[in-house]
Amino acid sequence: MELAERKNLLEGVDARTRLAGSNKMEILLFSLGTREIFGINVFKVREVGRTPHITKTPNMPRGVEGLISLRGNVIPVLSLISFLEHKDQHHEHGKTMMVAEYSKRTLGFLVHEVDRIIRVDWEKVKAPESVLSSNQGLITAITELDDGKLVSILDVEQILANAFGEAIIVDIPPANVEEDVGIFFADDSIVARRKITEVLDKLGVKHKHATNGAEAWTRLQGIAAHAAQTGRGVRDELRLILVDAEMPEMDGYVLTKNIKSDQRFSGIPVVMHSSLSSQANHAMGKVVGVDAYVAKFDAEILADTLRPLLER
Repeated sequence: MELAERKNLLEGVDARTRLAGSNKMEILLFSLGTREIFGINVFKVREVGRTPHITKTPNMPRGVEGLISLRGNVIPVLSLISFLEHKDQHHEHGKTMMVAEYSKRTLGFLVHEVDRIIRVDWEKVKAPESVLSSNQGLITAITELDDGKLVSILDVEQILANAFGEAIIVDIPPANVEEDVGIFFADDSIVARRKITEVLDKLGVKHKHATNGAEAWTRLQGIAAHAAQTGRGVRDELRLILVDAEMPEMDGYVLTKNIKSDQRFSGIPVVMHSSLSSQANHAMGKVVGVDAYVAKFDAEILADTLRPLLER
């Protein structure tokens, strides 16, 4: 795929916002020089091209090949195959570099080659629990192509945590909320769920969670039904709902639309918390009615965003 073609496919906020609430995602397919096909959300990719000269530096974490200068910015370059347990990689692995943005960070990812962009329904994107793979801990979802081949969607948050370590949660003052009021959050990343839990524990807020949007919607409907049976409002139990943007089976945009269109959840703010940190993705969140959008992962910013919504 030529760089110019790649850039044309990525440009345009309007084209991106049309996907908001459609429960569809666009995936850029690529290979790592093995028999597997991998995918990454196209919204995270800024450009693709031949791998430039990489400056090797001492004491780099495992999987980090070095640094490059990209239009005046120095960014780290990671070899994705280094994080996966593969012995059959192609000798030309790393000839192509994807420049991606995750959580306000720009990074280079070395791959063997980039194939094409496909559009898939999130409901056809499944969690990998049933997939027997030595790399299962680094795969956040699986989807199937029309020809029956499987596409593994990497958990880049886990890869970055493996390379650079997890974010350190500093002291966070507790929120001034009633003891019986809680938060419901949904996120498919193990790392994200762990860090969110740390923040909520420090805020002193009860919490429940789901690992994908479909599970979250089922559980939220159950909470609403139980509240109705006991003569209480949902807001008496839930003060806030925190959703990821990308999740198997149902994304955060459709989940938000469902919540906002259900009167039982009236008055409960929805905060979107995502590694998709561009302005286009903020715009997509606004289209479906999120009350706030927080880029992963800054514990203080997340806590500062949640606290006033919890205390009002």
